[in-house]
Amino acid sequence: MTEAVVGFHTKVGVRWSDMDVFQHINHARMVTLLEEARIPWLFEDGRPTVTLRDGAVIADLHVRYRGQLRHDDGPLDVLMWIESVRAVDFTIGYEVRAGGAAPDSAPSIVASTQIAAFDIDTQRLRRLTAPEREYLERWKRA
Repeated sequence: MTEAVVGFHTKVGVRWSDMDVFQHINHARMVTLLEEARIPWLFEDGRPTVTLRDGAVIADLHVRYRGQLRHDDGPLDVLMWIESVRAVDFTIGYEVRAGGAAPDSAPSIVASTQIAAFDIDTQRLRRLTAPEREYLERWKRA
């Protein structure tokens, strides 16, 4: 896992159970793999966004399939960046490629996830804190 100007880059393993009867990664499992990719970027100890572990909700999710990915394509190469940051939420962009694919090759999956900060106690959205916003803004693409 590395931090770079263009985005956060990580590898995500593919489990045999992620496959469906058509021998490619199932849609519901792909959504889980996207979640697994963003955890080390946003929720690890020491990151300003670790506070989102205490409350965050998915507000929107889009997944576009431009190619198939199979078990043998793992570990998947996932590039993530911030598309937008607003008062209570932010949107992550993703490109997913087969492991070993050239970084400039066409991604098999292009996705986005809008995540809102949430206060569990009050059951309401909350504003992103200044440190959360600053960290997220650092990952915005120009």
